[in-house]
Amino acid sequence: MEKIIKKLEEQISFMQQEISQMSDEIFIQQKEISKLTIELINLKNKLNDIDNNTGIRNLDDDTPPPHY
Repeated sequence: MEKIIKKLEEQISFMQQEISQMSDEIFIQQKEISKLTIELINLKNKLNDIDNNTGIRNLDDDTPPPHY
């Protein structure tokens, strides 16, 4: 019985370490995702500014002539 309890305690300890490590990794990944999301928004805004300042019309905005 003592062996079983010791083995279970070892397994619990190992699982607690794994959970702690996974929690830390998730936290780091969430920070990275937030940072990348902000960078993506900034890039989209820059692209929109470039599109608006070039004078080139978007294909979606271009309507075909009446005779087409």
